[in-house]
Amino acid sequence: MLNALTLLLVCQLIGEVITRALALPVPGPVLGMVLLLLILIIRGGPGDTLKHTANGLLGHLSLLFVPAGTGIMLHAERLENEWLPLLAALVVSTLVTLAVSA
Repeated sequence: MLNALTLLLVCQLIGEVITRALALPVPGPVLGMVLLLLILIIRGGPGDTLKHTANGLLGHLSLLFVPAGTGIMLHAERLENEWLPLLAALVVSTLVTLAVSA
């Protein structure tokens, strides 16, 4: 389990380093996931340990949203002032997602 967690964190770290070094407009964790995908393709898929670790993290995914929810509460005044553009972005992105994936 420690090796699998290390692999996940190292991929995220490498993604962050590349993103910051090259000033890319892509978040570091996204680049890290692409790197992880390439590693898994080369290795022929995830091992049992990585599957077990990933399922454990996904099982507690709701806990990982607590900091984001706290951040939203800290910026409630700004959300009150900018609710219309946020609502428009949410509706448009949801409709685009439905159109592309349906």
